[in-house]
Amino acid sequence: MSEEFAYRLESTKSFEEVTANIETQTAENKFRVLAVHDVQETLAEKGLERGPLKIIEVCNAGFAHKALNKDVNVSLFMPCRFSVYEEGDKTVVVLARPSMIAQMLPDAGINDLANDVEESLKKIMTASV
Repeated sequence: MSEEFAYRLESTKSFEEVTANIETQTAENKFRVLAVHDVQETLAEKGLERGPLKIIEVCNAGFAHKALNKDVNVSLFMPCRFSVYEEGDKTVVVLARPSMIAQMLPDAGINDLANDVEESLKKIMTASV
């Protein structure tokens, strides 16, 4: 996956520990967990198997409000998401970079805001792995 599109970190911590850390760090960094999608569980309900995968949706109301006031189309990319899964003996966390939103909506004027959001989310990731 392109580093331009996504920020990725790997950890030797367990899947469960990393996902719990992300939820804790989200709150400590003034974001809120909106939803946790357990993809493994959802697929198992349909008789399909896959390894652990959770999508953790997070939001900071202040950042969201500022972005939406600049361009309501930012809503197409909300909320921010962490994808957590296992790859071999590692736990992987991937974030779709908010700075990509600014590139996809060049007239929105959200470059600085998107970079601020991205740095906050990277901080959550780094503290979680």
